[in-house]
Amino acid sequence: MDDAFVQPLEQRPVAPLAEATGVPVIDLSPLTATPPSPVAVGVLAAKVGAACRDWGFFVAVGHGVPEAAVARAADAGRAFFALPAERKAAVRRTERAPLGYYDAEHTKNVRDWREVFDIFPRELPPPPADGGELVFVNKWPDDGDLPGFRDAMEEYAAAVEALAFKVLELVARSLGLRPDRLHGFFGDEQTTYMRINRYPPCPRPDLALGLGRHKDGGALTILRQDGVGGLEVRRRSAAGGEWVRVKPVHGSLVVNVGDIIQVWSNDRYESVEHRVSVNSEKERFSIPYFFNPCRHTVVEPLQEMVSEERPSRYHAYNWGDFFRIRRRSNFGKLEADDIQIAHLRKDKSNNAG
Repeated sequence: MDDAFVQPLEQRPVAPLAEATGVPVIDLSPLTATPPSPVAVGVLAAKVGAACRDWGFFVAVGHGVPEAAVARAADAGRAFFALPAERKAAVRRTERAPLGYYDAEHTKNVRDWREVFDIFPRELPPPPADGGELVFVNKWPDDGDLPGFRDAMEEYAAAVEALAFKVLELVARSLGLRPDRLHGFFGDEQTTYMRINRYPPCPRPDLALGLGRHKDGGALTILRQDGVGGLEVRRRSAAGGEWVRVKPVHGSLVVNVGDIIQVWSNDRYESVEHRVSVNSEKERFSIPYFFNPCRHTVVEPLQEMVSEERPSRYHAYNWGDFFRIRRRSNFGKLEADDIQIAHLRKDKSNNAG
């Protein structure tokens, strides 16, 4: 195996890994009632708040994303990765235009054991030719190769976006904010993107990771994973931050808190560190949806989350700049770790909580 895939000794997966116990599983079906019961919504908000505070993620069931749309997107993803290499290379992404297919992504300066395909459900207008900005224009495979691929991806993305706004409202309620307090950050120029992942069987799963340890930089991540399993999270409450496996729940979606929620909440909630292990026998597929604000958004603790007793813990930063730097770090080794919100803390000795 290429040395580029080998994790540092302290980051290598150790088998067998304990299965996480007590993972919050939240039934969101009360949101589909017409109209939703205020009492039921309040109960859901409290559950979401507890999950965000204690775990940094939860497993959503009764989420309202149609199973048929999930199945079509999953089937389309599998069909894409089954294409010949030259067909996938025809929609290969570049550092300047980072949407499309890629098989050499790096996390924490180590190459991931996976291949990916990225799309923006809402394309951004192309920047000036000489502006040096990233070009977020989708590279769709030829419809002759994959009929219906684009329709399946867009159908699924639209359904998950509707869910993302509902979860965002529950997060806001749980923080004592008005329900739509966070919605205005997600306009037509939001930088939300969706990815399909394929993790092939790996000859040395003791040395490599499908996706190295990291925290998501955006607001929320909504993940559809198959039944193979491989998602692992670091329990903050465990001594030494023990890694545990998250068992797949049929028909569920995993909702992660991202760094932006951590900053907006002024550390009341903390983004979850996670990774993906691989195995030597089975391939694994997943579809994460990264719910991100508009690129002009200035991210800082919300005014309502700051007080004399709990002053602002972060310097304000431009999300578009942060996002651009993080995207460019995916293409190879850097001299240092890519940018993290920890670099923006006002008092770096403070811990979240």
